[in-house]
Amino acid sequence: MILAAETNESLAQISDLLVYSSMAVYTLAFFAHIAEWVFGSRSKVGRTAAALTQRSAPAPAVTVQVKGAAGGTAVLDKPKVITRAAAGARDVPDGPGAAGGTVKGDLYGRIAISLTALAFLIEASGVISRALSVQRAPWGNMYEFSTTFSTVAVGAYLALLVAKKNVRWIGLPLVTTVLLDLGMAVTWLKTPSDQLVPALDSYWLWIHVSTAIFCGAVFYLGAVATLLYLFRDSYENKLATGGNPGAFARSVLERLPAAASLDKFSYRVNAAIFPLWTFTIIAGAIWAGDAWGRYWGWDAKEVWSFITWVGYAAYLHARATAGWKGRKAAYIALIAFACFLFNYYGVNIFVSSKHSYAGV
Repeated sequence: MILAAETNESLAQISDLLVYSSMAVYTLAFFAHIAEWVFGSRSKVGRTAAALTQRSAPAPAVTVQVKGAAGGTAVLDKPKVITRAAAGARDVPDGPGAAGGTVKGDLYGRIAISLTALAFLIEASGVISRALSVQRAPWGNMYEFSTTFSTVAVGAYLALLVAKKNVRWIGLPLVTTVLLDLGMAVTWLKTPSDQLVPALDSYWLWIHVSTAIFCGAVFYLGAVATLLYLFRDSYENKLATGGNPGAFARSVLERLPAAASLDKFSYRVNAAIFPLWTFTIIAGAIWAGDAWGRYWGWDAKEVWSFITWVGYAAYLHARATAGWKGRKAAYIALIAFACFLFNYYGVNIFVSSKHSYAGV
């Protein structure tokens, strides 16, 4: 018994060391991403050329010979077909990415991704060590939830890169957020490893909380894309109306994907994960029935989980409604994600409820 306790304590210490080590590597990745954006910045001539190419250029004519009644032929131009991701979207190409098409920028970007992958492996090892030290799922309090959440968010980002998706532009905001998340976890949310309260000691912990963490991580990626969409859309609007964006906007925003691409990415991400969020709420209700004898009791956590569900349902409905696509729908998506954040931080810390397992 004493040996087992010492082993668990050692594993907990190893977990803490791994989390701190991952923060150090994430910090290096952060500076590498900064270097990617800095060395990927192009000259004024390059920025001007990129802005000009964003204006729709006429497509080359495709001639079609039509035989006339008198035996002659007429040459017709095949009309250009333009497809748009959403109503009112401009025909604008995607930017070259954070590296700006430069060799040095791309080198630092690859270094940043490599460091991010290394930090992910270290942090994941810390989460597993925490699980082994308490011999349960490693998300019984906010500290454990935070470390697992950032691990899953980075894992989802790396999975998209492995799938050859154009998402390198998420790297800098993602690593910044992960550092803030882990900083809060080790500073304010840190709690000793311990066993669960009786209500949480159930196999539903693996099902309900794991899906909630995964949904939140993917919702975060969608929120980043939505926020960047708003900035890029404003930039494109200013160019389309003959405006002159500032040097910082031209240097940074022109390297992002087009507003239509960002809008499409955020929609697909949110739409794909919404059914799983619905399952998360249902699984929580079933767990509540086993633990407390009722499936729904309008507890604060239950209420805000439902409000978050309504927010994303409203977003998906807005995307299918004429006049609500684009910026209006994006605002709804950001409000829905804000509800998710309050459900996690606000309810856990400031509201007394049956879900008060913050440990702070």
